[in-house]
Parts: sequence; C-alpha cells; structure tokens
Amino acid sequence: MKVAVCVHGRFHSFELAQGLHRRGMLESLHTTYPSFAVKRIMGGDPPLRTAPLLEVWRRLYPKLRIGPQPDFLIARAFGHFAERSLKGSKADLLVGWSSATLEAIQPAQDAGMKVIIERGSTHISNQTDILKEEYKRNNIPFVATDPRIIERELREYELADAISVPSRYAALSFMERGIEEKKLIVNPLGVDPDTFTFETIKRSDQIPRILFVGTIGFRKGIPLLLRAFARIHESAKLHLVGPIEADFTPCLEKLPLDNVVFRGPASGEELLKNYADADVFCLPSLEEGFGMVVLEAMASGLPVVISDVVGAADVVNAGKHGLIFPSCNEAALAQALEALVVDPMVRSDMGLAAREHILASYRWENYVERAVAAYEKVMA
Repeated sequence: MKVAVCVHGRFHSFELAQGLHRRGMLESLHTTYPSFAVKRIMGGDPPLRTAPLLEVWRRLYPKLRIGPQPDFLIARAFGHFAERSLKGSKADLLVGWSSATLEAIQPAQDAGMKVIIERGSTHISNQTDILKEEYKRNNIPFVATDPRIIERELREYELADAISVPSRYAALSFMERGIEEKKLIVNPLGVDPDTFTFETIKRSDQIPRILFVGTIGFRKGIPLLLRAFARIHESAKLHLVGPIEADFTPCLEKLPLDNVVFRGPASGEELLKNYADADVFCLPSLEEGFGMVVLEAMASGLPVVISDVVGAADVVNAGKHGLIFPSCNEAALAQALEALVVDPMVRSDMGLAAREHILASYRWENYVERAVAAYEKVMA
C-alpha cells in the first residue's frame, strides 16, 4: 500500500508522513511548506510536492492585512494544487486535510485511490455552533468561519471514503450530524516524550503552579478557568502561555486576575521550561477535538485537569493520570484544581503515571501504527 499525504501547512501530517516513509509506504507528501523546511523537520529525503507561495501568503497576511481573509482562497488553491500534483501518482490511498482536499477527491477516486479526510477537530458545524453560543453569552460579536470553508468541508465529508478524527468526542459530533460510524476512524494523536523534561521530584518550597498552554480566548474556556481559579488563588499561581485573541482582550478587564501570570506565546526551549516548572496542567476547553498540549503535559510528568469535551480525555484515566470535570462547570473545575494543589504526593503519583502512559502507548510511532491498521481496513 502506498499513501499520498496532502496538507495545507503542517499539523500532525509530517509525523504521519515520516512514519509512513520509514515503512516504505509514503508515495508523496504534498504541502505548502518549502522543501528545505520539510526535510529539516522530517529528516532524510521524503518524496515531496510543495506549494511554498501559499505558505508565504498565509504567514504574511496577519502582518500586512492586505485583501480579504485568505483561508478560503488558500484552501481552494491548495486543493487545485493537490489535484494537479497527484496526476500520475501511484498511490493507493490519499490522506488529505479537511477544507483543502476537495478538488483532489474525485480525480483521486477516478484513478483508483481511496480517500481519507483528516479532521483534527470536531465536525465543523459543531465547532461553529458552540463558539456562536459562547460569544452570544458574553455579548461579543461572533465572526463565524467563512461559510465557503464550511461548505467545502461538508462536501469533503460526503465524498470521502472515510474520515479520520483524533477522539471519540470528535467522532460523536460527526455521528450527531448524520455521518455513519463505520465511515469514521478514531486515532488519538501522539507526541515525542523524549523532547520533554521530566523531574520525579518537584520543589515543594514554592507555591504550586497551574499551567495552561494554548490560545487565550473563549473556545479554550479561559473565562471559566479564571473564575474557577479565583476560588483557590491564595494557594496557587496560574500561568497562561499563548497569544491572547484580539476580541478577548476587553473581557479580561471583567475577570479575576489575582495570582494570574500571562506569559505570552512560547515555543522551543521556552515552552519546555514552562512545562518543567509547572505542577499541574489545565485545559478547560468548551470544544476540543483532541488537545495535543495534554499529551505534552503528560509527557512532562504533569497531572492534567481537563474538561470532558477535550478529546484527549480518551487518553486520560481519571483519578490515575489527572482529573476530568464536566464542561462549563466552574465549581467542579475549582474542586479538581484544589485537589491537586493541596496534595503534592497525589500530584507526583499522577504525573509519573501520566508520563509512563505516554511512553507506553502515545508516541508518534504508536499513532502511525494505528493509522496504518485503519488504512488497511479502508483499502479492504
């Protein structure tokens, strides 16, 4: 079986392509990243087809703000690029990222390929509905996903032979909108645990630090987190790592911020240090197809506190690796955080168990193994 991977950007496609390449299964990787960047990240000499001008466009727009928001135009342009670059392909299977594969689906199927759409979050309509309701509750104008993007994804869901999602929560959102369960592949993501620093003994002479990593806004449940943390703020510190959404900044003035530290965006060594210095990790999202940061925190030996609509809950054994609370329940979140803040031994035991769980089952190699098994079933 030979697989072509098409992605407008990176996401977790490079880890997938790298694993397939090592197995001799990668027919080609089609991406907006330039060849030199792909080879630096993946290593070796994978078979590539690239459209780097689309990546330049995507990265420059937030700085220059020239013309209309380009997400739809980039998705459509990449779809046409994938269609062209797949001509003559010897692949048996196309794995394409949602919203940017539409134009390539029918030609690939006409050429005898099966097509899997990779969707890293919940059904796009589910995501839109949840965010619309949250913005309404906070009296903030909601800028919806471009309806042309939604239309593209709905058509991709319909045409594809299968849809791959990273969690049962994401799969349920598809089934609730009429997608048959047999069309869905559920495959939790992976992480490279060797990247993350792990200390078996945390310093006990400092106030416990709760860490959040992600975009600071409504979707990630930040108002809920700040209100819940306010109940225990005298016994802990809360560090928020990530960019603040522009439309969320005015809301911060109305939220409790005692013992809250905004650290800004972080990557590389700085991000690793944030994980290493933390005692508890929290992701209280209102909608989250998976939540890669949960695996990163667990790989760093942190107990995690997450809402039950974070897809990574599939990976977390509640009470062993961390705690899971009902989404939007402020009191339950405060109680879960407090339970870990006041007991360093519980934190240590859960953190160690969380890291061992990642080492055993959630490396990228494990993810690729599960993906290949699913692909074989689709091909059969």
